[in-house]
Amino acid sequence: MTVSMPLNNRTVVITRAQEQQSEARQLFETLGARVLDLPALVIGPPDQWGPLDEALADLDNFHWLVFSSSNGVRFVEQRLQKIGLTLACRPKSLKIAAVGRKTATSLQNIEVIPDFVPPNFVADSLIEHFPVSAWGLRMLFPRVQSGGRTILAEAFGKAGGRVVEVAAYESCCPEQMPADTTQALINLEVDAITFTSAKTATNTAKLMLQRFGNDWLQQVREVKLISIGPQTSISCKKHFERVDQQADPHDLQGLANACVLSMN
Repeated sequence: MTVSMPLNNRTVVITRAQEQQSEARQLFETLGARVLDLPALVIGPPDQWGPLDEALADLDNFHWLVFSSSNGVRFVEQRLQKIGLTLACRPKSLKIAAVGRKTATSLQNIEVIPDFVPPNFVADSLIEHFPVSAWGLRMLFPRVQSGGRTILAEAFGKAGGRVVEVAAYESCCPEQMPADTTQALINLEVDAITFTSAKTATNTAKLMLQRFGNDWLQQVREVKLISIGPQTSISCKKHFERVDQQADPHDLQGLANACVLSMN
């Protein structure tokens, strides 16, 4: 049986946070790619836990808990466990919504089945397909401290929801690129760079400027830039002046497929 390896002899750079790279690496290596890491995000706690802890202590008074990332799931679960609770043992009146397959899987891994996952893995789809009217609902949105989109909270607020946004984690730019990835870029060995969020595109541009100076775009002029979704594509166009392929669906498998398409 012949195994298809459409990325054989191709070098692909992955820009996910360090702790989230293993799944993407395995997927791309299965397709034959040489994978290099460029972790463009460092995930850590917010500046203060107070607002999140206060909200979690008041879960009985919320109707919906809305997660837009697996990081939000991870940090909320950690904080709940500190007070002897878990998402699996949440109040029965509290429903959970998750944007994206990865976020839903993170919930399932801790034995939580989300009550609603939108058909498309983007925030706008959650708003469009939300199963009930938001009017009068008290909704909790754990999110990244800085740099994330506020479209969800704003849209549900306009629809009459009583929205509470709290910082559950922070994502920052690392200090520098890994040496092997830097050398591959210098040697013009990189075929594609994949971006899994708007912030990974922003931070990669910062790291490239820091390492290669004002003419850093020349370093990627022959490199395919692959985006996971619409907002990531906007960030790519802003910082790299282009995007070569966008994933559909907006998940890791879609990203891999888009990378294959870009090589044809």
